[in-house]
Amino acid sequence: MTRRMWLMLMAVVAGVGVLGVFKVLQVQAMIAQASSFQPPPEAVTTIKARPDQWPATLGAIGTVEAVRGVTVSADLPGVVEAILFESGRNVREGEILVRLDTRQEQAQLAAAEAQRDLAKINLDRTRGLVEQGILAQAELDQKTAEHRQAEARVGEIEATIARKQIRAPFTGVLGIRQVNLGQYLQGGAPVVPLQSLDPIHVNFSVPQQQVGAMKVGGEVQVTAESLGDPAMGRITAIDSVIDEATRNVQVQATLDNPGGRLRPGMFIEARVRTGATAGILVLPASAISYAPYGDSVFVVSDMKRPDGTAYEGVRQQFVKLGATRGDQVAVVAGLQPGDEVVTSGAFKLRNGAAVLVDNSVQPGNSAAPKPEDS
Repeated sequence: MTRRMWLMLMAVVAGVGVLGVFKVLQVQAMIAQASSFQPPPEAVTTIKARPDQWPATLGAIGTVEAVRGVTVSADLPGVVEAILFESGRNVREGEILVRLDTRQEQAQLAAAEAQRDLAKINLDRTRGLVEQGILAQAELDQKTAEHRQAEARVGEIEATIARKQIRAPFTGVLGIRQVNLGQYLQGGAPVVPLQSLDPIHVNFSVPQQQVGAMKVGGEVQVTAESLGDPAMGRITAIDSVIDEATRNVQVQATLDNPGGRLRPGMFIEARVRTGATAGILVLPASAISYAPYGDSVFVVSDMKRPDGTAYEGVRQQFVKLGATRGDQVAVVAGLQPGDEVVTSGAFKLRNGAAVLVDNSVQPGNSAAPKPEDS
């Protein structure tokens, strides 16, 4: 019985040993197969890096500001007697916008004119008597002063009446009316905004390092959502003080604004030419892999596997970028003219990955794209 148990135990051990050897050989075969496996090439599109000449420019975000803009307000208190304008229309300089009630002032004017006329009569009479030697010169001087005071009083009341006719201080476009007929206005109460829109100012800030590149008369290109094509203007003023908080300097440009397409307060993008054209390499923006540790591209080149087999693969190349223009981006360092760069499919690549180039469909690469509204 004991001998039988030993024989069975030895048979089990031998079976387990044979099974273990078989599994070890199987695992080794799988490892060898995996080590020799090559992933299929990734389909990509490519483009040759080409040299180009771009103007050296500086982009900035800015705001539109009227050359002249005010909120027309009441000079003196009074009740609105007539409103002579409509919101949003063009007005000429000096045009009456609102007329306040001046009945009291008109009555005072009539009394002052009567007093002036009486003073004139007394002056003429006194002058005749002085010439005849009946009255002294002092009487004439007093009557002359009284006449001048009466004339000044008339002028004062006429000025008050004129100030109660609120006029447009310059030619421009009115905003939304802020008064109503019969309303009592305090002195300084707002009536309506008034803006002069053509020409118009654009204000933007540039870093202090770029102040030397800003010149009065320099060309500025302005783009905004309301503009079909970019508008061109000229730098007309550069602030003499640099903001201590941002270390930026304020720059003001002036440009024509036919039709009032640009409105005060509007957000715009300004691009200023800061120098001569610069030699760069141009690539589509889709070719750039952006990362916190540096921007890079994948360059296609001939490579060899460990077994010596040649294939077409990619290497990651870090680059220094410059300005952008439409779908294009400028590369100022890291590439050579003629390098074949991956333009789409870069997100799935790594150093040494095999690629299959198919340029039947290319990504956008226009300096002035005009995408349709979706």
